[in-house]
Amino acid sequence: MRLLATLAALVLLLPLAGAAPALHAYHSTITELRYNAAKQQLELSVKVFTDDFEKAISKGQPTPVNLTDAGPRPLALATAYLQRTLQVRTTVGAALQLQVLGMQAENDGYWLFCKVPLPGPQPGVQLRQAMMLEVFGDEMNIVNVEANGKKQSALFRAGHEQETLTW
Repeated sequence: MRLLATLAALVLLLPLAGAAPALHAYHSTITELRYNAAKQQLELSVKVFTDDFEKAISKGQPTPVNLTDAGPRPLALATAYLQRTLQVRTTVGAALQLQVLGMQAENDGYWLFCKVPLPGPQPGVQLRQAMMLEVFGDEMNIVNVEANGKKQSALFRAGHEQETLTW
């Protein structure tokens, strides 16, 4: 738990230290996952570095993707990528639909906003967080979960892309 807190602090504080976006020495995402029992949904916010995310969603594209490009292409490619690499299932394995709501620029990164409708009250979920693992061998995806008044964290990386989170 202490390692996750330290990694989270580094990810959040590095932009304040004046580091150049292209020079960050690590590859990481932070996902804030909130279980909203009243609305029967999961609410997710994912923080990514712009340059890393553009590289990931540009793979297989005829031209590189720039998240600031006008038109629907950046959000459409981001949505397809998220649905491939960030997957949620019930604890018994039923697939749940990730809905991408939008994205917002912040400093050297973006926040990606999603929700997952749930079929009813859930004791937890199976989460696969494999964002950018195919691009960066040292990628670490930190997930902070808030559910039923409890907070927990999980770390996803190559070889450990999936975990069952219970609350």
